[in-house]
Amino acid sequence: MNRGAMPRSLMILALFAIAACQPVPAEQPPLAGAAIGGDFTLVDQTGQTRRWADFRGRYAVVYFGFTYCPDVCPTDVQRTAQGLRRFAEEHPEDAAKVRQIFISVDPERDTPEVVGEFASAFGKDIVGLTGTPEQVAAAARAFKVYYSKGESERPGTYMVDHSTVTYLFGPDGEPLATLPTDQGADAVAAELAKWVR
Repeated sequence: MNRGAMPRSLMILALFAIAACQPVPAEQPPLAGAAIGGDFTLVDQTGQTRRWADFRGRYAVVYFGFTYCPDVCPTDVQRTAQGLRRFAEEHPEDAAKVRQIFISVDPERDTPEVVGEFASAFGKDIVGLTGTPEQVAAAARAFKVYYSKGESERPGTYMVDHSTVTYLFGPDGEPLATLPTDQGADAVAAELAKWVR
């Protein structure tokens, strides 16, 4: 054995020690770099014109749905709101940086007042947005959301088929992740804890 050679076990320990001192690369958000989101011009529940840029500086949770939805929309919005409240219990300062946004895909029925009533049923700070059919279509395209008005048996009675994804965006408007509303409020809170700082 060479006297100057380090024993194999010590060499392995030294390599582990060196590796442990190296910075661990941060996990990339699942939607990092995705072309999701973009400017829109819509109207909130108070009648004020809102643009995507108005939400810069805060994290944004965005969901497209409609207020006459009998099951999926209220369930997803409720689980998101509950998840935000649970997240706030553990991380109050971080939770204060998050804004929940509901965007209607049914501008024919969802006036600002109707959207406001729907949003406030789940939380006082939820922003409800609607607009003209053209404005809603432009927002849906920017956020890669599908929707289609169904057939009506009587005037004013129809369903809207739509995507049911809840997006999380960063303070600069960059897409970060989707929130697992199908798994409940605890899963939503856990996902928020991964990305909201």
